[in-house]
This record gives sequence, C-alpha cells and structure tokens, in this order.
Amino acid sequence: MDGKIFLEALDELEAQKGISKESILDALKEALKKAYIKEIDGDDDADIRVEITDSEINMCIGKTVVDEVIVDYQEISLEDAKKIDKNIKLGDTCLIPVSVESLRRFTANAVKSILKQKLAEAEKRALYETNKDKINEMITGVVEKSDDRGVLVSIGRASVYLTRRDLIGDEKFDAGESIRMFVANVSSNEKGPMIKVSRSDPGFLKKLFEEEVHEIYDGTVIIKALAREAGIRSKIAVYSNDPNVDCVGACIGVNGIAIKKIVEQLGNKVKDKEKIDIIQYTPNEALYIVDALRPATVTHIHLDNEPGEDGKKKAIAIVQDGQLSLAIGRKGANARVACRLTGWSIDIHEEKEMDNLSDIPFKSVEQLREEDKERIKKENYERYLAQIKAQNKVEEEAKSEPVTVSGIEKSKPQQILDEDIIDTPKEEIKVEEKVVEPVKEEKVEEKIEPKVVQTTTTLESLEKALESDKKDTAFKATHKTSKRPHNITDKEMPHEEVKTDEKKVVPQMDIYTKEELEDLDNEDFDDMVDYDDDEDIDYDEYDKYYDDDEK
Repeated sequence: MDGKIFLEALDELEAQKGISKESILDALKEALKKAYIKEIDGDDDADIRVEITDSEINMCIGKTVVDEVIVDYQEISLEDAKKIDKNIKLGDTCLIPVSVESLRRFTANAVKSILKQKLAEAEKRALYETNKDKINEMITGVVEKSDDRGVLVSIGRASVYLTRRDLIGDEKFDAGESIRMFVANVSSNEKGPMIKVSRSDPGFLKKLFEEEVHEIYDGTVIIKALAREAGIRSKIAVYSNDPNVDCVGACIGVNGIAIKKIVEQLGNKVKDKEKIDIIQYTPNEALYIVDALRPATVTHIHLDNEPGEDGKKKAIAIVQDGQLSLAIGRKGANARVACRLTGWSIDIHEEKEMDNLSDIPFKSVEQLREEDKERIKKENYERYLAQIKAQNKVEEEAKSEPVTVSGIEKSKPQQILDEDIIDTPKEEIKVEEKVVEPVKEEKVEEKIEPKVVQTTTTLESLEKALESDKKDTAFKATHKTSKRPHNITDKEMPHEEVKTDEKKVVPQMDIYTKEELEDLDNEDFDDMVDYDDDEDIDYDEYDKYYDDDEK
C-alpha cells in the first residue's frame, strides 16, 4: 500500500466528514477485525490484532499453543506453532500474520460496509459535539430538496429536515435557496444525534427581535412573555428596565423600521404576513389581559382566582358591541394566543350581554388604569427614597474614612494636621500687620500735606488745569518731551487712583472744612507746580488726557 496515498485519503475524509484521523483509524481497525472474523467463521472472542502505520497495514491473529486443537480460530498445535517460532512452548500465544491483500473479495466488501457504518457513527458523534451548543440559536442552511411534506436543508456536514408543521404557514422554498432556522433541540440516541429545527417555534420570533431591536439585545428591554400561532398572529409582552425608555416604541422602531424587518422574515413567498401585537407587560393581571385582547377594546373585566378543571384561572372580559369577532380573531387565533400569553382562560362577551351577567362584580378598565397609575407613583417614590438613602450612606462612609496625606503616618494624622494649622495662621497675621501699618491717618496728616492736597483735588479740576496748559504755546514748545513734575511721584499716582475710586470709603476728607476745600479748588495750578526744572519734566504720562480731549 502506498503510504502517501493512504494519508491523503485520511486527510480528505477528515475534511469532508469532520472526523479526526484517530477516529477513522479506529473505524478501519474495527472493520478489518469484524470482516476477518466472518471469513474464519469466528466469534467476537477471536484475538485479531491490527496495526496501521503510515506505509502499511499489519494484521495478525493470536492463537494459544495446545496439544490438541478444539477451537480452530483460538488454538494451534505445538507442531504448527514451531514452524512459526522455534522457541515457542505450550500455553504461549502464537501470533500468525495475515496478509490483507490475500483477503477474499467477500471479506473486502465486508470491510467496506463496516467501515462506512463506523464512519457514519463517528460523523454523527462529531455532528452532535458541534451542534450541542447551538440550542436556542439561529442557524442558516441551504435548501437541498423541497416538496409538499417538508424541506431538506443542508447545514454543512449534516442535513436537517423541516416538516410542514415547522414552517410558517404556507411558505415555500426552492432548491439552492438560503433559509434561516431556530435550533429547538439537539439530542443523541442509538441512531445518532437528532437536531430539531423550526421556523414556527416562538423562539424563532424571539431571536428576530433580539437581532433587530438593540434595546432587547443589550438588556434594556426584556421580553417577559411570547405566544405565537405561526403565520397568523403573535403577541409579545415587553418590559423596560429603564423608566426613560419606551419598551413598545423601541420594539416598533423609528417609523416602524424594526417591526417591518421582522415581519418580512416571517413567511417566504406568502401574501398574508403574520401579524404581531406588542404590549407592555404589567404586574396588574387584569390590565395585562385587557392589553392581550387587542386589537379589541375591553371595557370591563372580572377575574376569578379559583383554578378551573384545566388548572387555569378564569377571566371574563367585556368588549364593545360589535367587537366580539375582532377579539376572537381569525379562526379564534387572537383569543387563543391571548390565553397562552397570560396563562388565563378568557371568556369574552359584548357589552349588551352584561345584563345577563349582573351577578358578576365587574371592574371598569378606566378604574383599573387609575389604580395602576397610583401604584406606579408609589413605586417611583419608594425607588427615589431608596436612592437617597443609598447616596447618604455613601457620603457618610466617605466622611468616616481617614484622610491620608503623603509623607504622614496614617496612625497619627490628626496631630500633624493640628500643627500645620497652628503654624500657618501666624505667618498670615504678620503679613496683614505689614499691610495695615502704612495706611494710618496720623502719618498722612503730619508728614505729607501736599500729597493730601493732591488726593483732595478732583479729576475735573485737574483736567481744567491741563487744558489751560495746553493753550499756552510756549509751554508746548518747550516741554513737549519733558518728564513728569517732580512733585508727583510714582508712589503717589496709584495712590491717587485708588483714592478717587474709593474716596467714599476712606474718611480723609473730614480733615478740612467745606470753605477750605473750596479755596483749595480755586487755587491756580501754576502756583502749586514749580517749572524751574523743565528739563526733568516728562508729560508723556499725561498723553491719555490729551487724547481724550481730542476725541
């Protein structure tokens, strides 16, 4: 046997069937053993040994050495055994080589059939291991064959069969067409793994909602219940974990895009698509039944909590006159789906029949909705209080935790913080004393009388004096680039601006009487300023006043 060809055949089988080489070799050994046992008319207790290498297949049969042979395929005489091995003794096992090429044609066909059977079993085991984790998931296959009874679909290395009951209504598929299915169950039995797929299962519709509605996928909106009659009508109850998210609106989508995409996938080549009712789940069972009977309008309802013979609780719903057929639905589908969704047995009547049911205490739907609003308000208030308590608890825990400072021991943080607090204010007090000392009134009175005069001079009088100087042409020609008058120092200029802004706050004007202040205002500016040192005067600092005058 060519070892290269043999290895290539193993690789091809592994790729096609998804079976490991070890499983294929085990199947081949088993096939050779069983086929040779049939050839020698033996039984399963025959000692057949098969060894497969990369280049050849070695097979031998083990027989016990005895004086007298009773069972031919198990025993061999000492004389015959000596021909094979001269050193063999009684009671030893003699291994007799068997040539695979010398097997009869019948045996070769037996090996072939047994090998196919073993490979099929190995393939089924591999298929089961591959698909056992796909339960409640969606898979896509290709239609191999379609007829009135069902559809045969290829899903890779295996094929599954969809019965007419597993399809949606009267939908049809052509060979080679792609098809999506829901894996309802994967089991294994004597015949191998059984993969149950369906398109009519409620899980198929649930998976479509999870794919198309992002809020359901991320868990913001939860599907609380789902009931379905494939191809006719389905009802789905949803609930939002976020009060700011409209669960029904999220499932419908903007301009109904999400629900349209879902409906398009329900029923291939079918004119009448499956209808879907989306309702908001509520723990109020009466309102839950009212919403489940949509599109009919329920006006009154009564709940009987005593379970009936079928084990279900019974509810009696009153709909508007003329809507009984709407509440029951086509072929009773709407009422049946509503019962499955809620888990209640629902009896439906019209308003005109309420006179015959006068002994039953009905409740109006409007009253139920008002009570439900109060319940929701109470729940929101309790939720708000719980949030406040949790927040306060976190703040208290944060305050109770010790403050850690880098470079300071955690065991004695309070003492070090006290020392820091004592040292810091002392330095700040010294700075404040230095700032306050030069602002004493006594120093202003005794030492700098001309400075006080400048501070009392108003801005208007200073502008008038400067304007009169501007008219003097000789003054302009001589002192165009001269320096500021020596009597006005740099220290006095900011002091003068501060005093003009805050003259109401600093009580320095009380030093003079009203008459003295008027006399000071009437004094000529030329009398107060000495122009002898004209070369040291620089009036560039006063350009802003000239600019204002020109404007």
